[in-house]
Amino acid sequence: MRQRITRTVDRAKYAAVGGAVGGAVGGLFGRNAASSGAAAGALVGATVGEKRATVDAVVERSGVDGLVRRARDTARERASRRAESE
Repeated sequence: MRQRITRTVDRAKYAAVGGAVGGAVGGLFGRNAASSGAAAGALVGATVGEKRATVDAVVERSGVDGLVRRARDTARERASRRAESE
């Protein structure tokens, strides 16, 4: 259930941003173009949000996300040890 809600919220965020950008670009040409640009931008944004959420879920399930997190934490620890020794 949580994944469905997260995917829906991500899709909505990208749709909102896409609609705003499309409306702004279309607004440079006229009122009707702003409306059409906002609709097209929202559609593209929702599609991107769906694809990105799917890719993020696959990365989390594959365990790559945990490996990256551990590598980052290890690098931070080493950097702090170096700073302490200097």
